[in-house]
Amino acid sequence: MPTGPNPVAAQLDAYWTAARMTAALPADAAKGSETGPALSPAVDGPRPGEYIPPSRSFDGIPQAGTFFWTDAQGTGRTCSGSVVRGPRRDLVLSAGHCLKGYSGTAPQRRLAFVPQYHDGVKPYGVFPVGAGGVYVPQQYYDLGEHAGAAYDFGFAVTEPNQDGTSLQDAVGGVRLLTGTGYHHAPVRMIGYPAGAEKPLECWSRTTRWVSDDPADPGTFPRIACDAFVGGTSGGPMLVPQLDGWAVIGVIGGYHTGGNTAQVSYSAYFGSATRALYDATITGAPPAGSGGVRG
Repeated sequence: MPTGPNPVAAQLDAYWTAARMTAALPADAAKGSETGPALSPAVDGPRPGEYIPPSRSFDGIPQAGTFFWTDAQGTGRTCSGSVVRGPRRDLVLSAGHCLKGYSGTAPQRRLAFVPQYHDGVKPYGVFPVGAGGVYVPQQYYDLGEHAGAAYDFGFAVTEPNQDGTSLQDAVGGVRLLTGTGYHHAPVRMIGYPAGAEKPLECWSRTTRWVSDDPADPGTFPRIACDAFVGGTSGGPMLVPQLDGWAVIGVIGGYHTGGNTAQVSYSAYFGSATRALYDATITGAPPAGSGGVRG
C-alpha cells in the first residue's frame, strides 16, 4: 500500500477545520434543510439566513478542466468538465447544455478539453473531442434544457494530445457514482468562471431539491457555494474515496445550474446517467438532435 501523504486526506482535514469554525454561526431552521420557506421559481438561490460557503481561486487539479472551441472565425472558451475513469481512458463529463451544440460528426464548432488550465498554461496539453464524440441523453434533445433538466449531463470522448497520450493516462480520472442519493458531505465543487484565468473550488454539501418550477420539473442535488457564475457549468461535484475522488453531479440541471451565484444544482445521477456512460464506453452511436450549432 502507498505510504506517502494522501492529498484527499489533507483536503478533508481542511474541510473539517472550516466546518468547526462555521459551527458557531447562528443556527437557522432553513439552512441546508428541505423544510425551509418556499422560494418562487424566479428566485432559486439562498434561503433566508442560509450560510453560503466561500469559494477560492486556485490552480486546479489534473482531473478537472475547461473546454476550448474553434470555428472559422476564431476560438473561445466554454464550460467546465472532469475526467471520468473508463476502459478507453478518454472520457470527459460535463453538462448536457454545454455539450449538445457540439454533437454530430461535423459540427461547425469543434471542442477540445484542457485539464488543469490556469493562467494561460495548459500543463497536460490539449485533447480534441473526436468526431461524433459527444454523448447527451436523447431525452435532453427531445425535451429541451428546461423540461429535460433532469437529463442535463453528457460525456465527450477525446482524442490523444499532441504527444499521443490519452487523457486518463495523462491526468488520471475520477470515479463516476450513480444511484447514491442526494445527500453528500463533504463535497468539493470546482468550476471555471467565464473570463477567469483560474478555476474556483468550494467545500460544501448537497441536499435534495424538489423543483417548484413546472417548467423545470424534477428532483435535483442542491449545493450552496459562493461565486459560481457562468462558465462553471459542467464543473464536477466531487466526494472523497479511498482511491481518490468520485463525481456525484455536475453544475447544471434545475435552471441549467441555478439563477444565482450562491446556489448550484445538478441533474441526479441515476440509471439514465449510467446508461449514457455505458453507451460511451461501448462505442454505441450517440443520440442527436439532427442539427449542429453554428
